[in-house]
Amino acid sequence: MFQFTIPGMTCGGCGRRVTNAILTVDPAAEVITDPPSREVKVITKADEQVLLAALSEAGYPVERKDQPAAA
Repeated sequence: MFQFTIPGMTCGGCGRRVTNAILTVDPAAEVITDPPSREVKVITKADEQVLLAALSEAGYPVERKDQPAAA
């Protein structure tokens, strides 16, 4: 699991765009966005750098929150 802070995610529309950007990388990902706290949690098998690139390309650069959980 990855948890990111996305300073530019300020509303539900932003949350949907963040979710869609992640789903382009991994359609099976579980994405939980919380625009008021500007946080997103992602359960995925995708590589973190690929996620970061997709979010940045969508206009939502991220700040890293924590380390992925050990499998």
